[in-house]
Amino acid sequence: MGEQAARSTRNAAKRSAGAAPGKPAKPESHLAMVRRARRINRELAEVYPYAHPELDFRNPFELLVATVLSAQTTDLRVNQTTPALFAAYPTPEDMAAAVPERLEEIIRPTGFFRAKARSLMGLSAALRDDFGGEVPGRLADLVKLPGVGRKTANVVLGNAFGVPGITVDTHFGRLVRRWKWTEQEDPEKVEAEIAEIFPKSEWTMLSHRVVFHGRRICHSRKPACGACPIASLCPAYGEGETDPEKAKKLLKYEMGGHPGQRLSPPPDYPGSPAPPLGAG
Repeated sequence: MGEQAARSTRNAAKRSAGAAPGKPAKPESHLAMVRRARRINRELAEVYPYAHPELDFRNPFELLVATVLSAQTTDLRVNQTTPALFAAYPTPEDMAAAVPERLEEIIRPTGFFRAKARSLMGLSAALRDDFGGEVPGRLADLVKLPGVGRKTANVVLGNAFGVPGITVDTHFGRLVRRWKWTEQEDPEKVEAEIAEIFPKSEWTMLSHRVVFHGRRICHSRKPACGACPIASLCPAYGEGETDPEKAKKLLKYEMGGHPGQRLSPPPDYPGSPAPPLGAG
């Protein structure tokens, strides 16, 4: 585990010490849930001060393309694929004019490569023809692009344009339900309910923190409860491994001393970069 990540976890664990984790003795009021949710967000901000989008990108177009490619695969695999992709097609005009078979071959490692290639060529053509070759900074415009839904649009808006948005991916949805912030399953309904809990200024970073926690500690099948810094605030404590030493072995990425998902992570990231495609 990186020094900064280890220090954050130790500090958060100290704050949680003494509070017996587990389900509340009586039904939780909405106000109590909101207070607990906001405290979880504050705790996660201390554990993951370096939380960030885990897709490599240098401009809005690269983030848009990478997010479309991230469907049904890992950010790591996307990051290992996009260097060759953007070397071949650096602009929407280039990608719109691509030979489909060549584009498909480049993005094949991300899976569903034929459908993704159609989306990439379609959105690139739309950017070329309707937006002067630039990615628009409005939700209403983004969701009209081929292959771009509300989740992808919020990723681009929040991280390329500084427009606050809640990104409800698989990790975010399962954690906010696990924490009893919502019972909704539909991503748009989840987004709407979570937006009522937090101020708009927190939406983008909240999304990063929750996803970071879901990928590193609060796993779907076997959460590392015994190594969780927000255990005392979690109504689902005990669903995973509670023994601290065993739980530590379940930690991933920088929390477990392993490389992250980005080949070019931000300067404040305490872990090591991911290896390029075919390395290791």
